[in-house]
Amino acid sequence: MGKETEGEKEFAFGKENYIITIAGLLFIMVGFILMAGGGPEDPTAFSEEIFSTRRITIAPIVVLIGFALEIIGIMYRSKS
Repeated sequence: MGKETEGEKEFAFGKENYIITIAGLLFIMVGFILMAGGGPEDPTAFSEEIFSTRRITIAPIVVLIGFALEIIGIMYRSKS
């Protein structure tokens, strides 16, 4: 039916796609790790640490880069 021979099967994604996808997953995990923490020891006390630049700015940017890499990893077509 197709161009494939009996012993030769072609995967939907190539090696580059998997590398980009794994990099995206790592970026997402690092971003969520950067968002974690910042709570006070006493749950009734307020902590200014939740408003740090790392949690409000850097971590969401890292997560968005990870999601962008996921999209690129899915859509990428190798040159060959």
